[in-house]
This record gives sequence, C-alpha cells and structure tokens, in this order.
Amino acid sequence: MIDVSPLLAAVLIGAGATTLLDLWSLLLKKILNIPSLSFCLVGRWFSLMRFGQFRHAKIGSAPTQPLECALGWTIHYLTGMLFALPLVLLNGGQWLAQPGLQWALVLGISTVLFPFLLMQPAFGMGIAAAKTPKPWSARTKSLFSHTVFGGGLYLAAIAYQWVAIQLPV
Repeated sequence: MIDVSPLLAAVLIGAGATTLLDLWSLLLKKILNIPSLSFCLVGRWFSLMRFGQFRHAKIGSAPTQPLECALGWTIHYLTGMLFALPLVLLNGGQWLAQPGLQWALVLGISTVLFPFLLMQPAFGMGIAAAKTPKPWSARTKSLFSHTVFGGGLYLAAIAYQWVAIQLPV
C-alpha cells in the first residue's frame, strides 16, 4: 500500500462514509418519506455563532443567513472527515492497514452523541430530541444513520485500500 498521510486517508475515508450516509438519507426520503436534517440549518447555526448565538429556541425560526446551505454541507463533510481521523490513527495506523468493521461501527455509533448532546439542544430540540413531537423516532433515525456512517467508514477504507494497491508506487 502507498504510504500517504493519515490526514489524506481520513479526508478520503470520511468523505466516502459521509457520501454513503447521504445516500442512506436520500433512500429514507424517497422510499419511506422520512425527511433528513437540513444541512442549511447547520450552516445557519454556524453562521449565527459569529454573533455569539450558539443556542436557539427553534433554529428554523432563526433568520436565514447568506450561503447557509453551502456552509452546512461543507461542515457536514468536514465533520465526517474529522470523525474518520481516529480510525486512521488507531494503533499507529494498523486499522488503516487492516480495516475492521467492529471499530468502524463503534466509532460511527458513538458519533451519535454529537447530535444528541450538542446539535439538537443547540437547535432547540432538547437533549436527544426530547422536545420534538416524536423523540424516539428521531433518536432511532439518528442511531441508524450514525450506524450507516460507521459502516461507510469501513467500506470507504476497503475502497481506499483497493485503490492504493492499484496505484503504482
């Protein structure tokens, strides 16, 4: 395998896993009519931080911000890349040399803590979506989505390995 920086590996694997998550969300919307989080709201949240506003009673009621959708999607992919970094660095890069599904799922599932404890409360939805009309439905969807992300980390690492082997050294 070509020796590339762990950062590049995390970028590629994180982007791949995030893309799989987005395909999963699209599938849920098209087949089961289950909407996904609007990443425009993520961009709005980040945009409003520059004014010192980190929490909202209801993020959807906050004023729209210039380029909030582009910012939200960018943050979504950067977060996936950042979440991939611990796996790439695991055991001195051993996971990247021999990707395993177990650690990818553990990491993916553990990332559900970010929306439960940070984003949902900041968006006015309460801890783990407690203030939403159907909290257990929202929690279940989040858990499944982050599990898909974990599976995506594994699949993206396998693809990364395959491509790296194909490239001339």
